Amino acid sequence: MFRARQRPAAIRRDRPHASSSRPIFSSARLAALLGAILLATTLLAAVSVRAEDTEMPRIRTNQAYIEELARPTTLAIDNPVAVFAAVFGQLPDRVKVYPTENYYYFTFLHAGAPYNGNIRLDASDRDQGKLHFAYSEDLADWREETDVIHVALDATNDVQVEKVERFLYRVTFRGKSVLFELNDLSGVKPPDGLLGPDEKFVGPIFDESGLRFFLVFNARLKLFHYILDETAPVPEQFVPAKSGRIVLGKRTGYGFFVDDRRPRKILVGVAFANSRVNNYFDGPFDQLPDNFIEGDAFRDMIVAVAPELKGKIDRFGGWGDGAQRFMIAPYYYYQRDSELAAFDRCASDKRIPEANHYACFVVDDDSQQNFSPIPRAIKELRGKGRKKG
Repeated sequence: MFRARQRPAAIRRDRPHASSSRPIFSSARLAALLGAILLATTLLAAVSVRAEDTEMPRIRTNQAYIEELARPTTLAIDNPVAVFAAVFGQLPDRVKVYPTENYYYFTFLHAGAPYNGNIRLDASDRDQGKLHFAYSEDLADWREETDVIHVALDATNDVQVEKVERFLYRVTFRGKSVLFELNDLSGVKPPDGLLGPDEKFVGPIFDESGLRFFLVFNARLKLFHYILDETAPVPEQFVPAKSGRIVLGKRTGYGFFVDDRRPRKILVGVAFANSRVNNYFDGPFDQLPDNFIEGDAFRDMIVAVAPELKGKIDRFGGWGDGAQRFMIAPYYYYQRDSELAAFDRCASDKRIPEANHYACFVVDDDSQQNFSPIPRAIKELRGKGRKKG
């Protein structure tokens, strides 16, 4: 059975849960750090001293947060057009949209409550003059899910979206124009030797965590992997887990298997706590390489994994007028990093045929629902054992 997620990501998407899958909000991101809740960098107290080609770290102070919190604000928070006007009005003349599903994230404080949201130029309808805007109060472990407000804006709302270049769009609203520069990763390719003979490169991914990935499809095993892109500086420090070849990112909590066959790191784990609050570190499943998908090749890969979707999905893997999308999340949402040892054990299990080695780094919904990771290769091995019995 395949997993689906909402698209556009103005609605909360499926998150792992011990007993059921509940939708989570993936378009409006919780600011993971205290300073990230500031809407503009002008609100940050920063020290930046040039030293050769590097700079001193930029500090974020509690003072700035307190003073922003105390600042009286007026906003019709239940009116999405009014909120869009407030956000858009504070943008500079040109912005850079880093995530590859084209979300421009923001946060703000209003009346003592933290909010987060995004402006999105969706690859499926931006050339038709549409823009997606969504926001909500922040998610938190201790409270029920907050309501999401989403609206698709176009000329009927006095919003004009104009394509200037392939990766550059001009958005105009009430006399103000902002250029949205999408992330041009068209020249990013896996280096020689990174992919195996059965693997196909789908496209480059820039996650909102700041990490880059290569989305890869194994045509023989019919599975996807997210492989860390290390062709550019990686803004992360990795520490070894107690289990063999697993390393964990200090900042993101992402867990990787350091491949012993090829020079690469395969994403195998994302912290469940981050998924629950839907912050920047909830995994790259919602940053697919939409700007770089050409023709029907990606759709065909999805159909190979989920044949029941044949004739029902578009080239992005969406259906239902684009409201639903095939979810690619082969990694495991862990509660304790020790759980990721299952991938290392599978990779070193002598019973696993070499041809099935890379099925060691994929888990299914049952593993997630039970919070007990059983790699696909192990499940298939057990299945063969039962048949022989």
